[in-house]
Amino acid sequence: MLSLHNVTGGYGRRTVLDDISLQVRAGETVAILGANTAGKTSLMRAILGLLPRCSGRIEFGSKDISSVPAHRRVEHGLACVPEGRHVFADMTVQDNLLLGGYHRRRQIEQRDIEDCFRLFPRLQERQLQKAGTLSGGEQQMVAIGRALMSRPAMLLLDEPSHGLAPLMVAEVHAAISEVNQRGISVLLVEQNVAAALKIVSRGYVLEAGRIAVAGTTAELASNDDIRRTYLGI
Repeated sequence: MLSLHNVTGGYGRRTVLDDISLQVRAGETVAILGANTAGKTSLMRAILGLLPRCSGRIEFGSKDISSVPAHRRVEHGLACVPEGRHVFADMTVQDNLLLGGYHRRRQIEQRDIEDCFRLFPRLQERQLQKAGTLSGGEQQMVAIGRALMSRPAMLLLDEPSHGLAPLMVAEVHAAISEVNQRGISVLLVEQNVAAALKIVSRGYVLEAGRIAVAGTTAELASNDDIRRTYLGI
């Protein structure tokens, strides 16, 4: 589904990703873990075409998308929920959702909206409410729903639990699991390692722009360095 082969990228002479190789198979939920400044968001930006790539190759499906402009990658089936949500505060929930399908134009169907409301019932109750009046967790729901309106093959989420109360983190992560059960592959960037390991099958740990550890959920959870550094055990 998604493969990175020896990807190095950065800004000018500053390298922020160094020789990254990883894979997300169709139907998987995979986590990118690590501390602040580890390079997690930079990796997400590289996949989306927003970080200058110095070398390496990015493949999605059967296509090399390394040189595909960022604004065209959504047409290949990639959708992103950015860190900080970035909803349009003065627009209604419904209009925020409709914007997510902008590249489909007239192909948006009522069932797309209904699918979002089934995933997040409270958004149906607030569909005519301005997004800026919602709680942080509800805004995250809008951001996820907006991304799903493009009918992606893969959903990329950058720190979806950031700033949310524990109960809301559980609700958002449950929704991410349901998205995956609908057949959408998921690549999840998280600093909340304990929560992330509950919903993914595999993970990669970044340190200083390089992959330090990779493994299944069980392997990562039993790794002494990860338990000590990220889980406080």
